Amino acid sequence: MTGAKRKKKSVLWNKMHIPHCEDFKQWCIRRLPILEWAPHYNLKENLLPDTVSGIMLAIQQVTQGLAFAILSSVHPVFGLYGSLFPAIIYAIFGMGRHVATGTFALTSLISANAVERLVLASSQNLTTQSNTSVLGLSDFEMQRIGIAAAVSFLGGLIQVAIFVLQLGSATFLLTEPVISAMTTGAATHVMTSQVKCLLGMKMPYISGSFGFFYIYVYVFENIKSVRLEALLLSLLSIVVLVLVKELNEQFKRKIKVVLPVDLILIIAASFACYCTDMENTYGLEVIGHIPKGIPPPKAPSMNVLSAVITEALGVALVGYVASLALAQGSAKKFKYSVDDNQELLAHGLSNVISSFFFCIPSAAAMGRTAGLYSTGAKTQVACLISCIFVLMVIYAIGPLLYWLPMCVLASIIVVGLKGMLIQFRDLKKYWNVDKIDWGIWVSTYVFTICFAANVGLLFGVVCTTAIVIGRFPKAKTLSIKNMKEMEFKVKTEMNSENLQQVTIISINNPLVFLNAKKFYTDLMNIIQKENSSNQPLDDISKTEQNILLNSLSNGNCNEDISQPCSNEKCNIILDCSGLTFFDYSGVSMLVEAYIDCISRSVDVSLTHCTASLIKAMKYCGNLDSEKPIFFESVSAAIGNIHSNKNLSKLNDQSEV
Repeated sequence: MTGAKRKKKSVLWNKMHIPHCEDFKQWCIRRLPILEWAPHYNLKENLLPDTVSGIMLAIQQVTQGLAFAILSSVHPVFGLYGSLFPAIIYAIFGMGRHVATGTFALTSLISANAVERLVLASSQNLTTQSNTSVLGLSDFEMQRIGIAAAVSFLGGLIQVAIFVLQLGSATFLLTEPVISAMTTGAATHVMTSQVKCLLGMKMPYISGSFGFFYIYVYVFENIKSVRLEALLLSLLSIVVLVLVKELNEQFKRKIKVVLPVDLILIIAASFACYCTDMENTYGLEVIGHIPKGIPPPKAPSMNVLSAVITEALGVALVGYVASLALAQGSAKKFKYSVDDNQELLAHGLSNVISSFFFCIPSAAAMGRTAGLYSTGAKTQVACLISCIFVLMVIYAIGPLLYWLPMCVLASIIVVGLKGMLIQFRDLKKYWNVDKIDWGIWVSTYVFTICFAANVGLLFGVVCTTAIVIGRFPKAKTLSIKNMKEMEFKVKTEMNSENLQQVTIISINNPLVFLNAKKFYTDLMNIIQKENSSNQPLDDISKTEQNILLNSLSNGNCNEDISQPCSNEKCNIILDCSGLTFFDYSGVSMLVEAYIDCISRSVDVSLTHCTASLIKAMKYCGNLDSEKPIFFESVSAAIGNIHSNKNLSKLNDQSEV
């Protein structure tokens, strides 16, 4: 008896503690997405567009790397490293196929606070003559990159810690209005920080609360110190960049390769500055010496980690939020999925590992990601190809950039912020859909420009959550009595054959950012269940439950939606009686669910919709205008389905 027990225990122990090879393989694929897509990479179809996109991306990476390094108050060469290592690491661990990771304006601006606070500019004169063995740079420059690398290291550790705790799913608290307002406010900060370079002024570093306004006060008080040559060159550069990029956008469908105006402008400005000696003749500030090569890796300064916790937390949150928004937008546009927690790991490792190679904090940038869209990139191979060209700049071309004027580089930064600054146009749609979201956008933007991006983000999340908590108690569910009356009308007016093809679903709660994703998942699962069961409606009884969706035809919602309806078109009726209020995120998800249903050959009708809901849905999406989708009652919707079916039968008979 004892031997049998030992044998049974041994078998159980082996089952519990011996990992299967297949499980380990699945874990590797889940944590290293490159193992999933790289073996199936189609060289014939994808290599050419990825190569073209990689070349164009490399131009952006180099220019933005130089610019954002200066924005981060470190030597420009460290921006080139920040354009190389994070991109390689994200390509291995990231899930976004069109996400371009590298230097980022917002994280650079945040890390600059730590650099300027801990390594004062007044100490530069004392250390300029003392050069280190690292690329021949001064101790002052190495101290500064040491602080920036420490911010990157600690920020990455925070992101990895959030991944370990599996808190990536908490991003549902970050609504679209909050992210839009925060990024727009941060872009306004970045543009303001470039004013001194655009005007050719010498200005002390200004930060802290209301620093945004103090910068403009200083500019107007010292308006006489503006260099006219720098101002004219900045205006000319901005005009050229805007015009050429607009032309590229207009004709991108007719020409396969867009004109690399950033590269052309850099070459032209550097050549003109060299020929005319603008640095000495007009006093224009230039980038200066760019050393060749990559130094050996070195661990960040651990003794300053406690002093940069605030900036590291800002880098971790702001960088991840902005990057995740781009990854989700890319996934939505090209019909694939990304895991929020895996993105945390990818960006966390990008910051941690890169900090050992003298890199400033990294994240995905909207301009570079949009560039991958427009040039037709297919996979992360485009980012890896761009890294090859960045390496060429680091080892060969870098020293030739000595004569690049700072005002031209600042112009490239400002024009590159266009994608974030035009988010001001979102105010109109928020006003038309939900005025509370409009108020949240405005207040989050104000807090961001008055204080900082991380403060604005925190305010937006707290404000949004508080408003939803205040609105939820007013929500009402449908009563059982009304639903039974509706069922009775349906059963008496329609025949049983029709009832088998109509699914009536009631939305029993408000539709806001907190439950928008669950609404979509529940709806798709109910549709999938209906496709597989085809159970008659007569056998189903409806009960009032405290869930988002109740289906009148089935209950279990555990399967994934993957197939369209078979045979005849399915018909879904969404009863919106219980949808007492909504926000922009909720309406957007409702419109997305409607469009997805139509693409799956599922006809959707909405009943008991308020006038504000109808207006918001029409504003948010291109709904089918050929046939009505909004009805006063469920009976009217079923009558419309019945008449359409009879009409189609008559048409079929006439054709026969």
